[in-house]
Amino acid sequence: MRVVFNASTAVGDKTGVGRYTAELLRCLQAQMQPEELVVYPHNWVRKLRGRWKSSTAPRPPSQSGNRSRSWIPSPRQSVASVLRPIGHGLLRLYDRVALRQNGFDLYHEPNFIPMACKLPTAITFHDLSVVTHPEWHPGYRVAMFEKHLPRALEQSVHFFTVTEFVRREMIERLHIPREKITCTYNGNRPDFVPMDEEQFRPALQRLGMPNNYLLHLGTIEPRKNLLRLMQAYVDLPAELRERCPLVLAGQWGWRFDETADFFFSTARHRGVIQTGFVPDADLPAVYNGARALVFPSLYEGFGIPAIEMMGCGGAVLASTAGALAEVVGKQAALIEPQDVEGWRDAMKRVITDDQWWQGLKKGVVERAGQFTWERTATETLRVYQRLAGVEPRQLPKAA
Repeated sequence: MRVVFNASTAVGDKTGVGRYTAELLRCLQAQMQPEELVVYPHNWVRKLRGRWKSSTAPRPPSQSGNRSRSWIPSPRQSVASVLRPIGHGLLRLYDRVALRQNGFDLYHEPNFIPMACKLPTAITFHDLSVVTHPEWHPGYRVAMFEKHLPRALEQSVHFFTVTEFVRREMIERLHIPREKITCTYNGNRPDFVPMDEEQFRPALQRLGMPNNYLLHLGTIEPRKNLLRLMQAYVDLPAELRERCPLVLAGQWGWRFDETADFFFSTARHRGVIQTGFVPDADLPAVYNGARALVFPSLYEGFGIPAIEMMGCGGAVLASTAGALAEVVGKQAALIEPQDVEGWRDAMKRVITDDQWWQGLKKGVVERAGQFTWERTATETLRVYQRLAGVEPRQLPKAA
């Protein structure tokens, strides 16, 4: 068996898809023979794609009162819009040539849309938000899905997804047969564990974090529902906001104008802090230092920060939307995403009610322990073997 695995999204700063790709690849490499798994593309192409991704990333909003709107392209973005089709065309040509070689039995695309090829293909759908809510996404992404999704569905012989929620959506919205979809949950990384204060405090001091805070981790984009979260937070009494600031740990993404307007005009003056991207090495400390994770998303295919926070022993306030209730189980407080008063009251309670706060932390480490990247890889490898028609060998028992 020879499987080619596209690792392009594992380059650079990683959010959801990049994290899945990097961790699944790490564990597959530990479970498969070197000749069985071929990482694609070559290292220099992955680096080139990483540089392209960083050079075309959305610019953050200006802090000035008369800042230009984020939908007005910067010179860099204007150039990128011209070069993007050319660059994509050259990369597609490179892809086609590379995938014709080496006698592969299967191609796994972990990022929705596969490269066009004649190999039996398995792809991973992390969510269907581009299909169900295109207004939440950049125009170029929506156009790409509209153009290539029919071909992707026709090319693929099997599909992975990360929750049963998304599996049901794929059956209902894309009309994919149930037996062609395998749910392999995301995992919690081994270093996301409870830490003593003397372990995490130096990192927080280096990052300039407050002593006590509520945490949201993720890119600032429409489906994260951060405008409502900030509106709920600033409605708290000043004493509570001073006691426990709200930290938005993540970079500005897209379609953030209304959120940025409220942040700069109101929220940052009332206890809301936006840090930008937090490096992987610092994330365990950032989780451990937080009073609670607040995760009000309008939609999630999984919600990795919720499980990582639980792995660190922390309290979670999560939305009822998407797959979050499936992932967190009974180990979190669940609030309707549109309920501003509900979020305000939950944040007030988690700050002031130590007994409730401690209750939210009971069983969270055990819940997170049910989700491991090793299990994700084991279940993925079993599908590889079945699709390639090879005799399954003894694999590690899925934890």
